[in-house]
Amino acid sequence: MKVTSEKQLLHRHFTIYKPYGFLSQFVNNGQKQNSKRLLGELYDFPKGTMAIGRLDEKSEGLLLLTTDGKVSNHICSGKIEKEYYAQVNGDIIPEAIENMKKGVEIGFNGKKYTTAPCKVYRLESTPEFPERSKKIRDDRHGPTSWVSITLREGKFRQVRKMTSAVGFPTLRLVRVRVGNIHLNTMQAGEVQELHESNIP
Repeated sequence: MKVTSEKQLLHRHFTIYKPYGFLSQFVNNGQKQNSKRLLGELYDFPKGTMAIGRLDEKSEGLLLLTTDGKVSNHICSGKIEKEYYAQVNGDIIPEAIENMKKGVEIGFNGKKYTTAPCKVYRLESTPEFPERSKKIRDDRHGPTSWVSITLREGKFRQVRKMTSAVGFPTLRLVRVRVGNIHLNTMQAGEVQELHESNIP
């Protein structure tokens, strides 16, 4: 009888532009909202594929998927940077950016949590992303601005909570980078297979 070791198994890895309105999962987990859209709609992924980390339903952008649990654990370990572009409500001020850089207090699991120092800067021009399926209010209802936030940690809805904590709630959130992997010009719902040598 031939025994195949784990090392001999051919794992597969993917990048996906998770669209707005999709859950970062393949199974509905018994939720009553059967109308929720799942990643399996977007591609014929192999059995055992899992999302590496998550983007909440209202967030978009780069999501990595793999059949290898060790890869998932490594990327979620806090060693790998994740960069987000956030469109915020209002003309964000330098003080708010500095506060997020140093760390702000947010709520997490019913307790207060201070975020770790991170990289934050204002984007000078509006990034070009595919139009979102749910329209975002435009500048006729007041100014908006875009910031880049790069984290190594990833608490639930952390970026949204951070921008709210400094008085500029997030209107749109797009993850643009995980380690050395960039969203680049991917379109919403697009899936690309990733070679193992490119895994961060």
